[in-house]
Amino acid sequence: MIEFSVVDWAAWAPGLTERSQWMGWADAPFLPQGEGTPSLAEVPAMQRRRIERLGRMAIQAACWCEDAQGADSDVPLVFASRHGDVARSMDLLGSLAASEPLSPTGFGLSVHNAIAALYSIARGHRGNYLALAAGQSTVETACLEAAGLLADGAKEVRVVVYESPLPDVYAEFADEPDPFFAWCWRLAPSGTAGTGLRLAWEPAADAGNTAPGLLPHALDLHRFLLSSAAPTLEHVTQGQRWCWSRHG
Repeated sequence: MIEFSVVDWAAWAPGLTERSQWMGWADAPFLPQGEGTPSLAEVPAMQRRRIERLGRMAIQAACWCEDAQGADSDVPLVFASRHGDVARSMDLLGSLAASEPLSPTGFGLSVHNAIAALYSIARGHRGNYLALAAGQSTVETACLEAAGLLADGAKEVRVVVYESPLPDVYAEFADEPDPFFAWCWRLAPSGTAGTGLRLAWEPAADAGNTAPGLLPHALDLHRFLLSSAAPTLEHVTQGQRWCWSRHG
């Protein structure tokens, strides 16, 4: 079991660009839809041109969640996404299939830590960051990583979670809704002012996976943070039962 406090948050999705909109959405959730893209005014135009829509959403949420000191190179970052910028990877595979030369820039920006690196470069962040993916347990794994960093002495860790729709060729493998969204939490040790969360887990080898709901799990967890309507949130996947609750 781990415990921590969420001292601040930021999020971006089509149609949900203001904090007040997110609070209303938490009480009456819906699947975000639309073609909007964040302006990402915090990033210089020349660098912004290289960042695709998913990256813009993730970096915008991360920028909005910076404290008054800005990017703060001493704060560790955990970037987490099940599939990353898979659309860019599909473009590269299409070029390979057509025997066309690959774009070195396109390849460099397709790797799983590319969005984290773009944020680091754009905001002058020189601290520790990592990027991970763990299926439907991605968000829990990200918080476990963050808890480990806090236990090692970090005063705060920022967790950035972001997803996008799968390309059509992978649609048959989708196991939950997959809208565009991104959120960032500022995590601090348990007892710090903010919303206290507890994450417990246990094997659930004989239990079936949680049935897909209206929202993908990572977005449903953000709704759980914002709404006090339910005291717990349980998620079963890959033989593991995860249970979220509030404390403090």
